[in-house]
Amino acid sequence: MVTVGGLLPWKINFDDKLALFADTWSPTVIGRLNDYEIKIVELLGEFVWHSHADTDELFVVLDGELTIQFRDGDVKLRPREMVVVPAGIEHRPIAEHEVSAC
Repeated sequence: MVTVGGLLPWKINFDDKLALFADTWSPTVIGRLNDYEIKIVELLGEFVWHSHADTDELFVVLDGELTIQFRDGDVKLRPREMVVVPAGIEHRPIAEHEVSAC
């Protein structure tokens, strides 16, 4: 049995975590990495234009297709693709069909 610092690491299955909730646009914390929360979310429809003054935002698509709109263009993400939105940059996620993401 492998331990790290006397602790047993555990694996997280994204499908198992996604099955625990049905609400869209409600990120759920599934782990922590240093000072960061790792979240999983189901997306459908359009979110509001917004920005985060003090932190970057990461979108990793697990299933489906997600568009991140920026004021000067769009980024379209498919499964196994990601984008980091820098702090202070206004953006709006859009999911025409259901999307699973981190």
